[in-house]
Amino acid sequence: MGDLIVGNAISAATGARKFVDPSRTADGKPRASVALDQLRTLWLNTGTLCNLACEHCYIESTPKNDRLVYLNRAEARSYLDELRTLRLGTEEIGFTGGEPFMNPDIIGMLEDSLAAGYQVLVLTNAMRPMMKWADALLDMRTRHAKRLVLRVSVDHFRQDLHEQERGRRSWLPTLQGLRWLSDNDFAVRVAGRRRWGDDEDALRAGFQALFDAEGVRVDAQSPAQLVLFPEMDVEADTPEITTECWDMLGVRPADVMCSYSRMVVKHKGAAGPEVVSCTLLPYEREFALSATLAGSLGAVRLNHAHCSKFCVVGGGKCSA
Repeated sequence: MGDLIVGNAISAATGARKFVDPSRTADGKPRASVALDQLRTLWLNTGTLCNLACEHCYIESTPKNDRLVYLNRAEARSYLDELRTLRLGTEEIGFTGGEPFMNPDIIGMLEDSLAAGYQVLVLTNAMRPMMKWADALLDMRTRHAKRLVLRVSVDHFRQDLHEQERGRRSWLPTLQGLRWLSDNDFAVRVAGRRRWGDDEDALRAGFQALFDAEGVRVDAQSPAQLVLFPEMDVEADTPEITTECWDMLGVRPADVMCSYSRMVVKHKGAAGPEVVSCTLLPYEREFALSATLAGSLGAVRLNHAHCSKFCVVGGGKCSA
């Protein structure tokens, strides 16, 4: 994925390659790292299989990519058990993929997370895989009310741009699923993208017009209800983050995702799951931390372009 391209990015100042040395940037400055402050969100990656093949999917999910295989209910439950033992102040369990609703154990994993008292966030395209679980989701909503949040990916308020990213005939099924969630009083959120360079105010106004036309109860002016993600183009130049950058950029380490989240993944052929630093870097071995949560609690060096472009400079956050 990004290693080959990012590893060859050249610093204009020194001619050295960026994002290579874990401790030092290309111009020799101390690389920034982020300590875990509180594990507020644990992400469970349900596998990379998806019903869509998006043009710019950061995790390369497709109907054929099973580099990350399905996490099963027993494996997910073992991490919930460890959370209870460690008492890390965790508030939220997030489910991502791939498309989480393609995992045959998804409902059981959601049930276990809700029964343990957590807020639950599911990232979905709201298409046919989700609708196949409609009855189970309605039952869950009745019993757990607003602790179950579903965030639907709608890349742009224009159909042509959404389908440019997600493929032909992806727009109408997504809107149908979004309307169904709203009509049935789920806690629903939307994730859009800044890929096309729109002004944020114009993006939010366009999305609000779409929601109003579709009768979807989402407030596009709320950053929590409509999340607008920065892009993660590994070919675009981005600065390395040094220890000096926090004050220069007005960003705190505690604002960065690896200060409050970790993700569980299961690689194809692996004996079991492992914990990685965040949702953006499931494949890079440098960011694989441990088979257990207890072993994953150390600091993370910001030695990847995504750390810079998406998290620190872009201010992106995957959690609710």
